[in-house]
Amino acid sequence: MGLLSMLGLGGKTESVKEFMDKGAVIIDVRTVGEYRNGHIKGSKNIPLDMIFSKVSEIKRMEKPVIVCCRSGMRSGQAASILKNSGIEVLNGGGWQSLESKL
Repeated sequence: MGLLSMLGLGGKTESVKEFMDKGAVIIDVRTVGEYRNGHIKGSKNIPLDMIFSKVSEIKRMEKPVIVCCRSGMRSGQAASILKNSGIEVLNGGGWQSLESKL
């Protein structure tokens, strides 16, 4: 398995549009300060270091999740945590790139 696949950046089987069509929630895993400086309207801010402790809360949403950050590295880590917890998740990469796909 390549590095990009491990981070959820390669071989996407579903697109952002498909996830959004299913009512996906966008979770921005950057720090609170980074999020305040700009984010996707309607996204939720759950910093990467809090993702594991918020898994139950995210599961209760009962929706697929698209995670984003600044470049795609932290969102790749978050996607791995959420996927291993049984959550349908897509790494959306950098928030500005993701925003342009919405």
